[in-house]
Amino acid sequence: MWAASTRPLSSLEMAVLEANAVALGVTVDQLMENAGRAVAEEAMRRLPSPPAPLAVVAGTGNKGGDATCAAFYLHQWGFSPEIWMVRPPSEIASRAARRCFERVERRCPVHVGVPRAEELAEKPLVLDGLLGTGQTGRLRPPVREAVDAIRASAVPVLSIDLPTGVMDPEGLRPKWTVTLTTAKEEMGPGTSGEVIVRDIGIPPEAWGRTGPGEYLFLTRGAGAADARRTGRVIVVGGGPYSGAPALSAMAALRSGAERATVLAPEGSAERIQSFSPNLVVRPFGVGRFRPTDAREIIEFVRSAGPQAVIVGMGAGAHPETVEALGEIERALVGTVPVVVDADGLAAVPSADEIRGRGDRAVLVATPNVGEFARYFDGERTGRMPDDGARAREIARARSLTLLAKGDPDLLSDGDSWFTNAHHHPAMTVGGVGDVLAGVVGSLLAQGLRSCHAVRLGAWWVGDAGTRAAARRGRGLVATDVVDELPAALVAALGRLDAGA
Repeated sequence: MWAASTRPLSSLEMAVLEANAVALGVTVDQLMENAGRAVAEEAMRRLPSPPAPLAVVAGTGNKGGDATCAAFYLHQWGFSPEIWMVRPPSEIASRAARRCFERVERRCPVHVGVPRAEELAEKPLVLDGLLGTGQTGRLRPPVREAVDAIRASAVPVLSIDLPTGVMDPEGLRPKWTVTLTTAKEEMGPGTSGEVIVRDIGIPPEAWGRTGPGEYLFLTRGAGAADARRTGRVIVVGGGPYSGAPALSAMAALRSGAERATVLAPEGSAERIQSFSPNLVVRPFGVGRFRPTDAREIIEFVRSAGPQAVIVGMGAGAHPETVEALGEIERALVGTVPVVVDADGLAAVPSADEIRGRGDRAVLVATPNVGEFARYFDGERTGRMPDDGARAREIARARSLTLLAKGDPDLLSDGDSWFTNAHHHPAMTVGGVGDVLAGVVGSLLAQGLRSCHAVRLGAWWVGDAGTRAAARRGRGLVATDVVDELPAALVAALGRLDAGA
């Protein structure tokens, strides 16, 4: 089970985990076969001796595939499953689920449509294969009518993975739920009956490593809605160095932010604006940030209402600048998600300052190896730890999400921890860390949880850099990584869709 976390997975995290397992060589067919057999074994324990009947009420998603696979095994073991497909089998969504249905359709009675309560009442058990992970809101026809019939039959229910209608007050409330791999976040008290966790063969490597499944964390609409841009980002940086905040802002735009505004000292602001007409740039102060500039910057950010703020890159290490960045960070944490990188890391708010801001206090720190040792690792080893356990300890103690950049990267929100080794040696060129901070800020602005934003950000930037290195080799520069971000996303989503 998930040794990297102490909490249940959400349905979205489970989908990411399964996609990463497939990327490691486990097929969807294998996962569904393992799930179906595990469900059949649990159903057998709750049935009278063969040839006892049971009702299998299935939808056309992968949960329906698990259910019809379970029906196959139960039939093989001498039981008498009878299947109701609430939608036509022609609508079965995936190849794996279709294979499971086709294997059983000539072995068991199959009805297309909603069962009647009196038909179900003749059975000692109903297997709920209607809706699994990914269900939201209230139930809709024909699933609602099927749930009403199951409830009216008063037959004991065994649900697969998640009860159908787990988020609906009128959903199923089964006597048992066979949840696959690990308990799910959506399982509230009293919604799932007795919960039995069964392993379906997710490889250990999938639990604690990022993978191509991380792209599923992005919210995806339908049709024209896919192109809709959301989330405004503000980058606070620049002064001695102008390229770093520009790279962060351009990366935020290339990864889906609607707008990227850079707040920089005068002079640096002019240079940043010259890099791209896509950036909005506002000057504050002269030469470098000073404490006297902080209040004006804070007021501007609050009035602009961004969905994320990125602080620190290119600002310099002058004590007055560090003091100004610290004041900005302390004022904004708890009002908007904040990503702190580079020079801003010297002024990261304390744990007590963050904890006092409530659940909205989202703070992400993105140190490199040296910055990690200097600002976060009290052991001062001068190197990254061997695994993410130390990163988790630090993230928990500091009440932040940590993305420590190294080989591999270590990621933790204080609860779960992951490693990311998906990058190319040529990406050690200067500026790529600024790109990563911009992508993470963009993802936070688009509504991702901090732990999801760092996981996807680390993998996505690595993916873009690997693509860029295939053409540029040792000549790769940070702008090449920025330019590859959209293509990497399109290619990855296409692969995920093809493997569905």
